[in-house]
Amino acid sequence: MRGWWRDLTDLVLPADCAGCGGPRTVLCPGCRAVLSGTGPCRVRPVPEPAGLPVVYAAARYADEARAVLLAHKERGALALAAPLGAALAGAVRAATEPTAPVASGVADPRRPVLLVPVPSARRAVRARGHDPARRIALAAAGELRRTGRPARVAAVLRQRRAVADQSGLGSRERLDNLLGALTVVPGGAGLLRAGGPVVLVDDVMTTGASLTEAARAVRAAVTDTAARERCERGTGGAAYGTARTPVYPGAVREGREEQKSGATEVGPDGMGAGGAMRDVIRAAVVAASPDSFEINRN
Repeated sequence: MRGWWRDLTDLVLPADCAGCGGPRTVLCPGCRAVLSGTGPCRVRPVPEPAGLPVVYAAARYADEARAVLLAHKERGALALAAPLGAALAGAVRAATEPTAPVASGVADPRRPVLLVPVPSARRAVRARGHDPARRIALAAAGELRRTGRPARVAAVLRQRRAVADQSGLGSRERLDNLLGALTVVPGGAGLLRAGGPVVLVDDVMTTGASLTEAARAVRAAVTDTAARERCERGTGGAAYGTARTPVYPGAVREGREEQKSGATEVGPDGMGAGGAMRDVIRAAVVAASPDSFEINRN
């Protein structure tokens, strides 16, 4: 109900630009352009955490872009989800281009991209009345589909333990705080193995700790599922069965779920060369810390 009321308010009441404060516009053309910047870039925090996927960002987390993201996240300016989603879609495209620096298994543009949002803490979702990363991911998936790239949101990650407030923590402290905090929901690994390229998405990357933990959780779930299937086949047991997973398909709003059944193999055991999950090697965010744009090591 709270989210519905905010949506209605955003449509009816005039607002100032969330980026620069310009009158009677939710987001002015200049601030929309800032979100796109000069095009998505690969970003790397300093120091770069071990296990962090390849990350692309649309804008620097500063000035107007920072104001827009905070307005959406903390002040419930839900009308900003569309332009933020468009910016995120650009970063997703860059991360899944055949020329992107990824490991084995170049993205096939005919296969749907699975956008996996990094989940917010439950208490934060309750306080804000919405999950910012998931809402932006839904908008990004819609933008990708409108431009001819199949995409869907797979909300397969959840927090399995409470974590401390990240503000004020350094890079190493954030990694320690989040280690083991995320897990994949039952049946989620089957979806990840069966789908196309998997892109972890979030609104902002600062130290990379959240994306690193999300990648760890996804890789662990897929590896464990593959090992279990090999064991079951070897002992005459049934193969991995039908899964029920929270998938957000084409043209849906936040909160509506589609159940996807079954799973098909993506290479042997859904894995690529060297035993690593083929497609969980990339991530995309709307914005990243300015310093992460300065490291040009592509």
